[in-house]
Amino acid sequence: MSAEVEAANTALYEALESADVDRMAAVWDDTEPDALVCVHPGWPMLRGRRQVLQSFSAIMANTPYIQFFLTDVDVRVAGDTAVVTCTENILTEVTQEGSSGQVVATNVFRLRPGGWRLQVHHGSPVMGTIEEDHGDD
Repeated sequence: MSAEVEAANTALYEALESADVDRMAAVWDDTEPDALVCVHPGWPMLRGRRQVLQSFSAIMANTPYIQFFLTDVDVRVAGDTAVVTCTENILTEVTQEGSSGQVVATNVFRLRPGGWRLQVHHGSPVMGTIEEDHGDD
């Protein structure tokens, strides 16, 4: 069961990397469209399928290149709900210089007749490590 959830989680990032709006729409739950929630790093909370998918469309339209390397992936399944936590190690070309960064993410999936579908995505930027922040006090 957790392998299926991990595959659904991977599909989210593959849709974003390929800038495929249809693939992105297929990842998100359409059973309860008003229950969907998305928090992109630095953005206000978005609620509802329409707002969530519009946000991803805007990101895809304005990002010439993006690639995710997921680490620290942890999958927990309880009945028809699954929670995936991970670190998104991101390479992107938003500017000509390019950039990279890390985001910690929580993705909540629900089991539907068509498989695991995303209901919540919450990403928070990693500003530095504990060692960097505190040094050798």
